[in-house]
Amino acid sequence: MTGNIYVGVGGWTYEPWRGVFYPQRLPQKQELAYMSVTLQSLEINGTYYSGFRPETWMKWRDETPENFVFAVKASRFCTNRKILSEACESVGRFLDQGLTALGDKLGPINWQFMATKKFDPVDFEGFLKLLPKEKDGIRLRHALEVRSATFDTPQFHDLAAQYGAAIVYAEDDDAPEWPRIDQDTADFKYARLMSSREDEPTGMTSTELDAIADRARDWAKRGDVYAYFIAGAKVRNPAAAQALIGKLGQ
Repeated sequence: MTGNIYVGVGGWTYEPWRGVFYPQRLPQKQELAYMSVTLQSLEINGTYYSGFRPETWMKWRDETPENFVFAVKASRFCTNRKILSEACESVGRFLDQGLTALGDKLGPINWQFMATKKFDPVDFEGFLKLLPKEKDGIRLRHALEVRSATFDTPQFHDLAAQYGAAIVYAEDDDAPEWPRIDQDTADFKYARLMSSREDEPTGMTSTELDAIADRARDWAKRGDVYAYFIAGAKVRNPAAAQALIGKLGQ
């Protein structure tokens, strides 16, 4: 393998995890630290709804191990709009909030688009032009999560590759209409795995997790991989992430 595989979940504050994943009496303020020594990465979801102060980003950085990585979900004000190429101010506000304080712990930024957003090549390229490759001396890696089948076209794949943006591989059994695009358009891969089930103690069967592990190893031949168990049976997602880490021998 030429790349590292980072496995995690979305967020770390979730009451049903207490006593299931988190020890029963673990103080809530210690949950991030506990999560970060158990898993390898986290996707910060709260940034989709609001911004945070630079001091908060520095706190997250300081509470986690040196080799831990955060992915960051971009603000909905950047992506949930009729004309994407007019998002310059919103993109700037999102990037200026202090996320580069994470330093080397800053992983990819996930720009998630609603299922109603259809592919418009001119407008979408205008949006991609707004995404800088670095900020404050920190590399910015951009991942595009699209949910309309209109994006599953070579024109979109080529456009993402032109700007070095990864296309998120999103797998959700409850949303079969969402495209599962597995294209190499950047030097990293971003996967969101949303099909965990509550009746499985590890979210998915051993066979299903074996298949994900094989896919992740294949992706890692071409660069770093960021894989997150998101949604589905959320209460099982930390166990699913731990099981996948075990299968990868990490």
